[in-house]
Amino acid sequence: MKLGVIGAGNMGSAIIRGYIGNGAEPQSVIVCGHHPERLEPMAAELGITLMSSAVELTEASDVVLLAVKPKDAGKVLEEINPAFTPGKILVSIVAGKTMEDLAAVCPAAEKIIRVMPNTPALVRSGMTALCRNDSVGEEEFEAVKEIFEGIGRVQEVPENQMDAVTGLSGSGPAFVYLFIDALSDAGVLCGLTRAQALELAAQTVYGSARMVLETGTHPAALRDAVCSPGGTTIEGVRELEAGAFRSTVMEAVIAACEKSKNL
Repeated sequence: MKLGVIGAGNMGSAIIRGYIGNGAEPQSVIVCGHHPERLEPMAAELGITLMSSAVELTEASDVVLLAVKPKDAGKVLEEINPAFTPGKILVSIVAGKTMEDLAAVCPAAEKIIRVMPNTPALVRSGMTALCRNDSVGEEEFEAVKEIFEGIGRVQEVPENQMDAVTGLSGSGPAFVYLFIDALSDAGVLCGLTRAQALELAAQTVYGSARMVLETGTHPAALRDAVCSPGGTTIEGVRELEAGAFRSTVMEAVIAACEKSKNL
């Protein structure tokens, strides 16, 4: 399978690196962008093919990954539409563009998959959600999933849940960074150095997330296991509850979800 990537900024580059790091042959990857000179070092490093034309890339690819900014997506789709022959798959990570939006501008692309990755993909620890139209077969979908398994976990959702995904895993890293920063500040206030506090906070969040994913235990049960009767942790939980911590987090996700609907 030939994968062509149009646009290789931070996310596009991360996807390419993850895909090759997960075992894909570099010769099976083609890339192009507005500034090819910026892509030359990565192409040389990884052994992938650099093309100057999105149309030529589309003609040479089985799967075309659109990884451009939303403001550029329409122009690129119009440009590559004539090159979309039957059987090619259009994969888009463009925020706010539904499969219907994509099909309206690029009607020759019968097979469409919409993707919402998140920024931890840059360290191959992302969470990616995908949805597909009815023209995409099971084997084709599994092949596209493999591309994103190189940058973390993958989950298929119906398109009507994509705004919820955007609010939760798309925007969620920013909320987690705020939490890590707050934990770190508290550590400094309690006498730790900034470097000590930041490492303690970040590793605590990382390890706690792994516990949820790898044990399959509900977070509430894991929380209870840390909260000894009359101990320090339950005292801290009491303060979080007094500040409406859980409700505030829920409202943040809801607000991001609503914003996604209105893009």
